[in-house]
Amino acid sequence: MQNFPIAIESKLNNLLTRTYDAEKGFNKAAEHTESLPLKAYFKERAQEREQFSKELKKELNLFNAAATEEGSLLANAHRNWMDVKALFSSDNEEAMLQEAIRGEKTSIEDYNEVLTESTLPKTTATLLTQQKNKIATDLSRIRKLEDIK
Repeated sequence: MQNFPIAIESKLNNLLTRTYDAEKGFNKAAEHTESLPLKAYFKERAQEREQFSKELKKELNLFNAAATEEGSLLANAHRNWMDVKALFSSDNEEAMLQEAIRGEKTSIEDYNEVLTESTLPKTTATLLTQQKNKIATDLSRIRKLEDIK
């Protein structure tokens, strides 16, 4: 089996790191909301991101690439899915919802960036497209939750 070029391996590992961060962010958000629909949404997204990370790791391993094992330690607001300090200092559900929307938009951008790689294997492109499309669907759903909160 072929190996990923170093640039693609790096981008996939960055995506994997962000996926770990998103999972942690969604779990944290679920802990800090009283709204049952919002809590359920955040828990589902955390489980989804856990599945995404397993799929990404499997794809990396398939191409003999080492997969990062954890999220970023000091992720900044640009690279991190959620700005936890600002979000949870007030435990404000509106702020959590807005951060989730922002995070989902950023995730789609991250996927799009990797998908522009011309040397991306077809299986990897298919996996990333499926995950990106799921995030886009979830983004539409979270926008509907704004009315429920």
